[in-house]
Amino acid sequence: MDGHTWWLFVGMTFVVSATPGPNMLLVMNHGARFGWRPAVLTMAGCMTALLAMMSLSAAGLGALLSSFPAVFNTLRYLGAAYLAYLGVQLFRSANAPWASDETAVDELPLDSRGSLYRQGLAVAASNPKAIVFAAAFFPQFIRAGAPALPQFGVLLATFTVIEVAWYGVYAVSGHKLSRFLQNDRVRSLFNRVTGCVFVVFAAVMAWGR
Repeated sequence: MDGHTWWLFVGMTFVVSATPGPNMLLVMNHGARFGWRPAVLTMAGCMTALLAMMSLSAAGLGALLSSFPAVFNTLRYLGAAYLAYLGVQLFRSANAPWASDETAVDELPLDSRGSLYRQGLAVAASNPKAIVFAAAFFPQFIRAGAPALPQFGVLLATFTVIEVAWYGVYAVSGHKLSRFLQNDRVRSLFNRVTGCVFVVFAAVMAWGR
């Protein structure tokens, strides 16, 4: 892989990662509710799922899902159902208390810390399109005739750095918003809007092609 190809990958990944989606929205919501440091656990859950899905894509699962639409659609509907469930939960917890600005990871109960990680893991894993996307996207930047695995490693490491950087931006942005969300009415509106957006994501995933 030459430098020009790598920089092209950087630019395209930067734009794709910056686009708001379920992962970014969840990280921002957790940053606002719990602070940016606890939101790191959400980020870790998201990245665990994404890296696993990218690796599965490299192993050929993306092509397999494309060849068996019924399997792909089943996974897609299950993912959409989870996003809808999460949206409803957020909507119903509109008036739940928020953590203070000084919240740290160690101050959260163990079950709460695990919940942040598991939510990030589940939301990122709920979209099987990520596997198919990686199967179509990554090979465009791998030079034929050269060993593919080292090139894939470079692309995956680059993707991870850019994705985590954007997670950080969204988490800190959410944390900055928390000062305005101490008002009960504003907080309730924020949670309800966030919940509705997750339901919209679920609908797009379920009916999109």
